[in-house]
Amino acid sequence: MKRTFAIGDIHGGFKALKQLIENLQITKDDVLIFLGDYVDGWSESAQVISYLIDLSKTNTCTFIKGNHDAWCEQWLASGFINEVWYQHGGKESIESYIGVSDHDKKMHLKFFEDLAMYHIDAKNRLFLHAGFTSMHGVNKEFNIQNFYFDRTLWEMALTMDKRIEKHSELYPNRLKHYSEIYIGHTPTTNYSQTRPMNAVNVWNVDTGAAFKGPLSAIDVDTKEVFQTDRVMDYYPNETGRNK
Repeated sequence: MKRTFAIGDIHGGFKALKQLIENLQITKDDVLIFLGDYVDGWSESAQVISYLIDLSKTNTCTFIKGNHDAWCEQWLASGFINEVWYQHGGKESIESYIGVSDHDKKMHLKFFEDLAMYHIDAKNRLFLHAGFTSMHGVNKEFNIQNFYFDRTLWEMALTMDKRIEKHSELYPNRLKHYSEIYIGHTPTTNYSQTRPMNAVNVWNVDTGAAFKGPLSAIDVDTKEVFQTDRVMDYYPNETGRNK
């Protein structure tokens, strides 16, 4: 039976990623949808990208672009170092590319360039890194950077009055377009949660792997959650983004 998994922000945690994929016991029929932010934080960002490229050759994968991926893409393409990026995991990503061949760097750049801004599946489930702002849906979004920077979608879902029914004129139009929405970007550990969080029809699968949480995946049909240990425990001699 085909399963579809949404996988949260990895942030250079290669060891945790390998463990998660093993825990999923994936078959050739399964679909893996990665919600972005593959790099920045732990020391193995380049290794994460190589692994994902190889995984996509044997399994059905969809890769969404996160804001950290956009920064790393910019650096690989031009050598430009965004200062905000450098302070929030970019330094570790740059160091992970020491010794990586020019050929592999070009392959990684193509990986970043080919990342999807969002994905809508056959059951009208939307997958994207952060959010969107258009009340008319993702195809009407004015600024595509919102797909990997916006936090207002998640904030709205969290604070929404659960008594408002979907047919009400008070129900946010943004939420009406899709049966479910799966995002990363905002760690659930910000809310003292280490598992994926659900608010209205939005699921947040970023469980703080970049900081002190685990790496998580969720079966979008059954809502079964799969998790690793705390990613920081795989890298005991590093601080990651816990600075």
